[in-house]
Amino acid sequence: MLIGQLSIKTGLSRDTIRFYEKQGLIPIGIKNNEFNTYKDYSNETLEKLIIIKKMKGFGLTLNEISDVLDLLDSNSASCENVSEKMFEKVKLIDHKIKELRAMKRLITNGIKSCSTQETESSNCPLIFEDIN
Repeated sequence: MLIGQLSIKTGLSRDTIRFYEKQGLIPIGIKNNEFNTYKDYSNETLEKLIIIKKMKGFGLTLNEISDVLDLLDSNSASCENVSEKMFEKVKLIDHKIKELRAMKRLITNGIKSCSTQETESSNCPLIFEDIN
């Protein structure tokens, strides 16, 4: 199938498909003939793109996705192996949530202290807090 058909079936843009191809996530399409630059993509490529899109929805990075695709290619994407990778992602997400909550508290407290301070400067003291 041509890239336009692949794009329609996956909901991914042509540029995204080409990017995944350049990154080695999907095989390079076979050129139809020497007179045009059209590439023909297999159903296997379609399936991989659907898997990539699903894993992107899980928040996996391209490197993490590449690891999972390697498991698929070696026919070792067992529930145990995939679950292990997903568990690692969940731990990273939990860590990021803690960092974001701390950041939110810091900003919220800064806004509260800023709104209660009267200053002669036109610049917000929240920005300059802890500099001097």
